[in-house]
Amino acid sequence: MEAPRESLEPLHGVDRPWRHRLDLKDELLLALPPPLTVLAVLGLLEAFSRQRLLFGSLASSAFLVYLDPLHGAHTVRTLVSSHLMAMTAGLVMFLLLGPGYPAAVSAMIITIVLIVFLDVVHPPAVATSLIFALRSGDESTPILFLFALGMTAGLVVPQRVATWLRGRAMRRTASLCR
Repeated sequence: MEAPRESLEPLHGVDRPWRHRLDLKDELLLALPPPLTVLAVLGLLEAFSRQRLLFGSLASSAFLVYLDPLHGAHTVRTLVSSHLMAMTAGLVMFLLLGPGYPAAVSAMIITIVLIVFLDVVHPPAVATSLIFALRSGDESTPILFLFALGMTAGLVVPQRVATWLRGRAMRRTASLCR
């Protein structure tokens, strides 16, 4: 029998079959940090680069952290590791094969194999491998991406705090109703 894969499961100790929906106001408040983080990243990096598409995969990561911050695929370790491997695979294939479909397909396959084998499955990382394999050759792109990745990973902390506070409030409300 195969051991469960950490990045494909809710975090240890989390006992919930479905994500519980909040009322509209609380749901929107919880959804606010991801787009604000992405806007901050884009705003700061606009001064340094015109590589806007570079951050599409990070926007997806930010939304997944919002959607289910207690899932193993959305931990800081998984998010950062998978994007770093994808960036590296994309850059290496770009350097070896040049920008184009052979580099993109190779980078994507390498990324998928690595993230599954190393148990850091975070699907938006596959897009990161394509972005770097198809890039136009701006040398500052990896540095900018690493900066943006750090900001996106930082989003996990307030989302976890918000989820903890939400759970605490729900338990308190449930105990008052008894």
